[in-house]
Amino acid sequence: MRLGIFSDTHANYEALSAVLESYRHERIDVYYCLGDTVGYGGSPNECADLVRKVAKKTILGNHDAAVAGRMDYSYYYEAARQALDTHAAMLSSENAAWLRSLTYQEKLTDINVDLCHGSPVRLEEFEYIFAPEQARECLPMWNELGHITLIGHSHLCKVFALTPNSVEELPAVDFQLEQGRKYIVSVGSVGQPRDYDNRASYTVYDSDTKRFEFKRVEYDIETAAEKVLRAKLERNFAHRLYIGV
Repeated sequence: MRLGIFSDTHANYEALSAVLESYRHERIDVYYCLGDTVGYGGSPNECADLVRKVAKKTILGNHDAAVAGRMDYSYYYEAARQALDTHAAMLSSENAAWLRSLTYQEKLTDINVDLCHGSPVRLEEFEYIFAPEQARECLPMWNELGHITLIGHSHLCKVFALTPNSVEELPAVDFQLEQGRKYIVSVGSVGQPRDYDNRASYTVYDSDTKRFEFKRVEYDIETAAEKVLRAKLERNFAHRLYIGV
């Protein structure tokens, strides 16, 4: 089975549309979204509508939780809080209810795949995994991990290979899963990449061949940025789309 896994759309309709169009050439059987459909961008409802239509399962992200009233985000910096408040006011009742219904994790036991937004160690804390020392915190739960755990949150493409007592960071390129190792893979961001590549990021996993692939696609950044400005959100949310950070 071929899985299309994407994350961190962040209300960027142009990026999400480009990703879904590219997926049409990948023979995808089922789609999964790892969260943060809202936050930062100018099209929260449009993106929520699309994700709800396409994804078999969507995981709760921290921005989703904030907009849905499921977490305290008073410690976020002012511009991020403003975006979350704006999105909460913009969302339709149906999309707000959808965000409130999302779960922190999904275990696809038949294909040995785990899905979550941040670290699987403390799901409700939305902790990052973008360095080996953060991945190392998962070692005590080795027996609970699937063969591959797919996460978002950092907006970076990262691969960590685990044994029961070690962690190795691998290049974020297409790879084949090996027996005896488990993997934590950060799938990057559809709507706000932060690796200085401004193209939208998305991924494919073939559960039959055990092959994982990273993908990128260009999209209409200018239109996405203009929507951020029209929504009267922080100008930097628009600017950073051009530079991919």
